[in-house]
Amino acid sequence: MLKHKGFPGRLPGTDFQFTIRRANKDGATRLVARQRYPDRKAADRRADAAFMEALWLTFGTEPFERGNLDAGRLSWLFGREVVPAEDPFDPESYEALLQIDEARARAAFPEAFDGSGFWENASA
Repeated sequence: MLKHKGFPGRLPGTDFQFTIRRANKDGATRLVARQRYPDRKAADRRADAAFMEALWLTFGTEPFERGNLDAGRLSWLFGREVVPAEDPFDPESYEALLQIDEARARAAFPEAFDGSGFWENASA
């Protein structure tokens, strides 16, 4: 499992996890597209935006390996702002390649791209 050095492990001051420490002995948790309902808590929405901003600052438009990125956090974006970058795609592989769909990500999380987000022009 690839560990993304320099990628934030969590949203500071919260328990919202962005990365995992070690691979699951039973295999990677399956990525599934989770429905984001409009009545989600503000803290959940902020964690999604901060995670998207960290992805953007780290990977930009380039494909990236899933590696140690948290499956739960990725699943909130998967299928919309983060899409498979290979065909066939294995949602249960740490080596699976993903990519940011920039147009959809900018529409859903404008603060992640305009410098007013959580990391505020800092390197995530």
